[in-house]
Amino acid sequence: MTSAILHLSNNRVAHYLEQGTGEPLVLIHGVGMQALAWHPQIDDLSAEFRVISVDMPGHGASTALEANAGLEQFVNWAIEFIEALDAGPVNLAGHSMGSLIAAGVAVTRPDLVRRVAVLNGVYRRTTEARDAVLQRAAELRSGSIDIETPLKRWFNAEEAQRIAARKVESWLKSVDLAGYATAYTAFASGDEVYADGWRRIACPALVLTGSEDPNSTPEMAEQMASAAHNGRAVVIRDERHMVNLTAPDEVNRALRAWLQTEHLETLKSEV
Repeated sequence: MTSAILHLSNNRVAHYLEQGTGEPLVLIHGVGMQALAWHPQIDDLSAEFRVISVDMPGHGASTALEANAGLEQFVNWAIEFIEALDAGPVNLAGHSMGSLIAAGVAVTRPDLVRRVAVLNGVYRRTTEARDAVLQRAAELRSGSIDIETPLKRWFNAEEAQRIAARKVESWLKSVDLAGYATAYTAFASGDEVYADGWRRIACPALVLTGSEDPNSTPEMAEQMASAAHNGRAVVIRDERHMVNLTAPDEVNRALRAWLQTEHLETLKSEV
């Protein structure tokens, strides 16, 4: 696995991990994580694809955006990163906050996206759910970080899940708090920004979540997939929010099937 950086505008850098050759697959993680959070997918899919996992702004070794940056600014950053790769249209996958970014790129710059995958994404939250996320964003901006609550929400007590939880805990403890707060605030208020644009996504779109994810629900996945022209919803049973770490085999199979989908193929959702 190679570690590299791209120089972007305003003296910013984007750090990424790269492995494999073939069609480019760009991966964007969620808030508080880092490029290595995609390690099960990097290890598996790099046998067939050029896998590029990038640190989101303010995470890992990537330069942060302005403190008041919203989702649109994160999408513009992703567009600049993809253009700087100079690899043509890419397969683009995101998890959680990364999925909002990936969908935003697919909506605004379809010329850059061969296929798009949304893992544990959010879509038109209820008022109660949005208020809860906004409250957590306010706590982060005040300098308070609660690691235990999301870990309890994302993982169950099974040993395999606890192993993944320990990795996630280490990433949360190492993240830059200011960068985390900026990204989380954009995430908290971003579920409606590109929601209407889903009907314009024509490329193959995979929308995947866990059946036990209370915030990125199966209903949201079905709604996004149904809105896209060529969408497929996959719900992995008995899994929660960090499904790419806790059910890597199932996720990798779904990603590989998506990566083999032709642009005009009509896909049906499955649960």
